[in-house]
Amino acid sequence: MNQTNESSAEQTRLHDDREGRAAWKKWGPYLSERQWGTVREDYSSNGDAWNYFTHDHAQYRAYRWGEDGLAGISDNRQLLCFALALWNGRDPILKERLFGLTNSEGNHGEDVKEYYFYLDSTPTHSYMRYLYKYPQAEYPYQLIIEANRTRNKQAAEYELLDTGIFDEDRYFDVFVEYAKVEPEDILIQITVCNRGPESAEIQVLPTLWFRNTWSWGRKEEKPELKILASGMDVRAIAARHRLLGERFLYCEGVVDLLFTENETNTQRAFNQPNQQQPYCKDGIIQAVVHGNKKAVNPELRGTKASAHYHLAVAAKGSQTVRLRLTDQPLERLRVPFGDAFDAPFKARQAEADAFYAAITPDTLTRDEAQVMRQALAGMLWSKQYFYYDLAEWLREHGDKPEEGVRARVRNKDWFHMFNADVISMPDKWEYPWYAVWDLAFHTIPLSLVDVDFAKEQLRLFLSHHYLHPNGQMPAYEWNFNDVNPPVHPWAVWTVYSYDKQLRGRGDVAFLKFCFEKLSLNFTWWVNRKDVMGDNVFSGGFLGLDNIGVFDRSSPLPTGGFLEQSDGTAWMAFFASLMLQIAVELAVEDDPHYEAMALKYFEHFLWIASSMDNLSYTGVKLWDYDDGIYYDVLRFPDGNGVRLKVRSLVGLLPLAATTVLPADLRERLPRFFEEAQWFLERHPYMAAVLTVPLEVGAGGSRIVSLVNPDKLRRILGYMLNENEFLGPYGIRSLSRYHAEHPYVFNAGGQEYRIGYVPGDSDSGMFGGNSNWRGPIWMPMQLMLIRALVNQYAHLGNNFRVECPVGSGRQLNLLEVSQELARRLSRLFIRDKEGRRPAQGNRSRWSDEHWRDHVLFYEYFDGDTGAGIGASHQTGWTGVIAFLIQGFTAVEAEKVLEKGMSAVTEVSAEVAKETDKPEAVQVAEEVHKEVAEKVVAQVLETVQQQVTEAVQNQGAEAEKLQEKVQEIVMEKVAEAVQKKAEEVQNQTEQPTEEKKDVL
Repeated sequence: MNQTNESSAEQTRLHDDREGRAAWKKWGPYLSERQWGTVREDYSSNGDAWNYFTHDHAQYRAYRWGEDGLAGISDNRQLLCFALALWNGRDPILKERLFGLTNSEGNHGEDVKEYYFYLDSTPTHSYMRYLYKYPQAEYPYQLIIEANRTRNKQAAEYELLDTGIFDEDRYFDVFVEYAKVEPEDILIQITVCNRGPESAEIQVLPTLWFRNTWSWGRKEEKPELKILASGMDVRAIAARHRLLGERFLYCEGVVDLLFTENETNTQRAFNQPNQQQPYCKDGIIQAVVHGNKKAVNPELRGTKASAHYHLAVAAKGSQTVRLRLTDQPLERLRVPFGDAFDAPFKARQAEADAFYAAITPDTLTRDEAQVMRQALAGMLWSKQYFYYDLAEWLREHGDKPEEGVRARVRNKDWFHMFNADVISMPDKWEYPWYAVWDLAFHTIPLSLVDVDFAKEQLRLFLSHHYLHPNGQMPAYEWNFNDVNPPVHPWAVWTVYSYDKQLRGRGDVAFLKFCFEKLSLNFTWWVNRKDVMGDNVFSGGFLGLDNIGVFDRSSPLPTGGFLEQSDGTAWMAFFASLMLQIAVELAVEDDPHYEAMALKYFEHFLWIASSMDNLSYTGVKLWDYDDGIYYDVLRFPDGNGVRLKVRSLVGLLPLAATTVLPADLRERLPRFFEEAQWFLERHPYMAAVLTVPLEVGAGGSRIVSLVNPDKLRRILGYMLNENEFLGPYGIRSLSRYHAEHPYVFNAGGQEYRIGYVPGDSDSGMFGGNSNWRGPIWMPMQLMLIRALVNQYAHLGNNFRVECPVGSGRQLNLLEVSQELARRLSRLFIRDKEGRRPAQGNRSRWSDEHWRDHVLFYEYFDGDTGAGIGASHQTGWTGVIAFLIQGFTAVEAEKVLEKGMSAVTEVSAEVAKETDKPEAVQVAEEVHKEVAEKVVAQVLETVQQQVTEAVQNQGAEAEKLQEKVQEIVMEKVAEAVQKKAEEVQNQTEQPTEEKKDVL
C-alpha cells in the first residue's frame, strides 16, 4: 500500500467533491438494472407488480419513476441517461436491459438469467469498467421460462449456462468503460471481444435518452435530442434540458444516428392508436430488428437516440467503439478523440490502479487483492437514483388523506415520504429498491473508499423525508411497515469511528444528528414491539425470512404471540450502541449526554434481565439445560413454550456486546456512580450478564448480554462442525436438524423445520431466500464483532476448542480470524483453481470467466456455492472489510479497543494523503489572505491590463488570454507570499502544512 501521485489524484477528486469545488459524483452508474416489476411502476388494482409491468412491456412502455439500462450511467437526478444496446442479428429484441424470471416464474423466486460483472470503479466514478457476456445464438427467453416453471422447490434452478448457449465459446465479451476528463466530460469505450472460433457480426447501439418527466399530467417542458453538425469522422447528438442545460454525445466514426421518443407505444400497450406521437420507445427496436425505418424520426430529433454501429469481429479478435459525453460544444472541444481521448483515458485507468493499491494491504495475495477490489467495485456500481414521491403515488392510486378518502393500497401510512436520491441498492436487478438494514451493512465496506458517501447514506434514512413521524424507519418498497433489525446505530458508530481515525477528528455533528433521530426510532420500538411491556420484543420476521417454524410476520396458528430471542437481543444491541454513542458525545462534545448514556445503560439492563432473570421462574428465552437461546411461543392464556430450534436466533444475543473506554470512570464519574448504584439495587442483573464496572484483560470495559459461562456454552454449538460451523462460515440453522427436524403440532397441522443448506424448499417469503442452513455474510460480521469485543475483555486466557473436537484451543481473536478466513475462502481460488462461491460448473475455470467474481446473496452451508441474488455485493461486500481489516490487526490493540481496532486498521490503510490538519491549515490560509490578495492583485492587474490593451489593440481573444495569465500569475505570487507569512507565524509547523501550502 504505497501512496503515489496517481492514488492522490482520486483522493483530490473526493476532497473537491466533498468541499463543493467540483461535482465529480454528479455522473455515475445511477441507472437501475431493472425498473420493470417494481412497486413504483405498479398501478394494478391488486398490487401485482410483477405482472403489471413486465420485461416485455419495458420495450414499449415509458417508465413513470425511473430508468434501467445495460451498463448505464446517468446524472444524479436521472434526467439524462446513457446505456448500451446490442443485437446479434438473431434475438427477437434488442438487448437493452437484463432479462430474468419473475417471482412466480422461478422455482426459487425471481432471478436474473444473464452473466455480467462489475469489474472496477473508483468512488468518484472517474473510472469504471463493466463486462457483459452476450451469446451469439438467439437468447432462449422462452426455454428459460418454461424450464424453470416445471421445476419444484427441491430442484436446482435452470440457468443460462445449462442451455449450452456458451458452448464452443460462441459469445461476445462486451467491456464498457467510462473515464472522466472533468466532472462533465466523460469518455466512453466499448470493446467487443469475439471469444468464438469464427468471425461474428454484432450491432452495437450506444443509446442516449431523457427520463420521461413530461407525460404524467404535469406542465413540464419537454427536453430534446437532435443531430448536430460535426466533422467528417465524427457524429454528434445535442441534448437540451431545462434543468440540465446542454450536453453533447460525440460518436467516433461515420455512423447512422436513430431518433425516437421515450414515450409509450399505446398501440402495443393498450390497443389505442399512437395519435399524438408516432415515434415511440420501441422505435429503434422496430427499425433495427424488424427493418421498419418509419419507426424512427427522419428529422433526426426526439428524446431517445442511438448511434448504430455494425461490427464484424474476427475469431478471437476485438473491435472498439469510442464516444464522449460532455458539456463542451465542438468549437470548444475541437478534437473529441485521438490523443485527447487516449491520454486522459489511460491516466484514469492508472489512477484507479493506484487508488486501490494504496488501500490494499501489502500482505494480500494477488487473488485476495482482486477479490477485495471487485467487491468494492460492485458496491460502487450498485448505486441507483431512487425516485418515489409517496404523496403523489398514493393520490394516483386513489388515496387522498387530505380529502378524507382512503384506499386499500400498500404503504398508505407513508404519505410523508419523498425519495429522490442516489442510494446504495442490495442488487440493482433482484432488489432494485433499498432495504434499510441491508444499507447499514453497505456503509461499512463503502467507508473504505468513500466515507462521505457512507455517512450521507446513514444520515439520509434518518431525515424527515424517510423516517416516519412516529420514529419508524422504512423497510423496503414492498412494505415500508415491515420491521428490519435495528443495525443502523451500529453502522453509524462504525462509520463515525472509521472517519475519526481516517481524518484525525470525529464528525460530532453527524454523530449528534444520528443519535437524536435514532432516539426516536428506539422509542418507536419500545412503544410498538414490546407487546406486554416487559422488555421482551417481537418484531416479526426481522429480516430472517423463513428461519422460524411459523411465518413470524403473520398471525400464529395457536393465537398469542412470539417472544423473540433475536428481537429482544437486537434491542439490547440497539441500547448498547446508543450507550456507546452517548458516552462519546459526553466526552467529546457535551457533558449533558452523560444522562442519556445512563438512560440507555438502564434500558440495556432491563432488556437483558428480561431474557434471563434469576428472580423469574416462568419460561424464559435462555434455556439453562440446553445452554442456548430460543424463541418462546406465548399462548393467549399466558402460558408459554420454547420453540427449540437451534438457529441464528439463538446466537444473535452474542451480538449485544459493546466495548466502552477504559477510562470511563474518570471521564464520566457521575455515570459510573449511578450505574453502580443501579446494579446494587438489582443484583440479579449483574449475575447473568457482563457489565462495565470491571476492567477487562486489556483495560477496556464491555457491556454484554452473555457472561463468560453463557458464552462458552453457546460457542460449544457455534464452533461445532456438526452444528453451526461450516467450511465457509457459520450456518443459519444447525446441521443437527438435518437428522432431527423440529416438529410442532397446532390445530391438527404439523409445522416442520429442517436443515436445508441451499435453496429454500418452501414458498415462505416468496421462496427466494433461505435462512434454514445457508451462510449469510451480514450475520457473520455480527458474530465476528461479538467475538472480537469479548476478546477485548476476556483476553488470551479465555480459550475455546475450535473446531469442537479438534483439540485446538484458540482465544476469541483467533476464532474470529478463523471465521474470517473461512468466509474469504468462498471467493479465493483453491488449489484446483476453483472459487467455491461460483459452484462446480466447469465454465468457471475458463480463462475468460475464472477471475470475474460474483458476490451472491447467501451461500450453501456445506459447499459454499452462491445462492439467491448474484450481484448482492451490498452486504456480501463486507468481505472487503474483513479481508482488509484482519490482515494487520494487532492483538494488543484489540485488547484495548475491541472491534474498533479492526476498523482503525482499515482506516490506517486507507488514510488520505491530504491529511486533515494540512487541509484545515490550507483553508485557514485561504480565508486569511483572500481579501488582501484580491485587493493587491486588482491594483496590479489594472495597470498591466491597460498596457496590454495598448499593445494588443482589438485582438480580444489574445487580450483575454493575457488578462487570465496576469491574474493567475499575480494571485499565485500573492498567495505564496502570504502563505509563507502564515506558515512562519504558526507555532508548530508540520510537514503536512508545508505540503498543502
